[in-house]
Amino acid sequence: MTISFEGKVAIVTGGGNGLGKAHALELARRGAKVVVNDLGGSVDGSGGSSAAADAVVAEIKAAGGEAIANGGSVSDRAGAQSIVDDAVKAFGTVHILINNAGILRDKSFSKMTMDDFELVCDVHLIGAVNVAKACWDIMKAQNYGRILMTTSGSGLFGNFGQTNYSAAKLGMVGFMNSAKLEGAKYNVHTNSLAPAALTRMTEDLLPGEVAEQMPPELVTPGALYMVCDDAPNGVIIQAQGGSFGVAEMMQNEKVDLGKNVTVEDVAANWAQISDMSNVGTRKPEDKLVLNPAKK
Repeated sequence: MTISFEGKVAIVTGGGNGLGKAHALELARRGAKVVVNDLGGSVDGSGGSSAAADAVVAEIKAAGGEAIANGGSVSDRAGAQSIVDDAVKAFGTVHILINNAGILRDKSFSKMTMDDFELVCDVHLIGAVNVAKACWDIMKAQNYGRILMTTSGSGLFGNFGQTNYSAAKLGMVGFMNSAKLEGAKYNVHTNSLAPAALTRMTEDLLPGEVAEQMPPELVTPGALYMVCDDAPNGVIIQAQGGSFGVAEMMQNEKVDLGKNVTVEDVAANWAQISDMSNVGTRKPEDKLVLNPAKK
């Protein structure tokens, strides 16, 4: 079976380099009309230029595809809206959103400024939500949408010097977990990609022999599966060097310590409470709804 994106309109944020560029090129090669968004800044978010997005668009057009460039900042609501507006103006609608834009401001938490913490969260988490929000009603109305959040192993498991990045990346998974429920009846699926690849963000972190085995192009097949017609809903796919897996949040069976429980009881039973040998994934019917949203 060949997976085609003919007739689909896709937005890829941060599409001028690395993973975003690889996603945009392959979407176009498979028939999608692509909006390549890239602010054109450096890895830390400073500066800006349309050159990177323009170059990817030129490459797509040279291969016979259709694409336009957008230089809006995802962290700015107006900038995020401009991405979707440009897509609708050029191609009529939006079917696919790959939230890939991101920056790094790595430092240990004691040395990190709150400005650096907030900026990273603004670009990764708020930026992704800004563009998703601008697409959401369009996707609902047409009864079709595919949204991919780009999370990270740093968000799922943590990484020294990345409290800001980790917080933002796990926040994107939290968004997915609720968006998948709200979008399901409208055929709007929201998934997450946890990639590892050689990009501008990782080139100083990966040893040369490892980096050679991790080009962005080996992550893209997993990304594209998560935005195709048959995509799952609410899944975290891990992708690295042509290897793929799934990450899940899990919980064990609770230990009932009664209605008169004390902190000493928790301490005395901690071995059983923290035993993960009976672990299982949380089922939708088990969730506790504290504040049901109005339709």
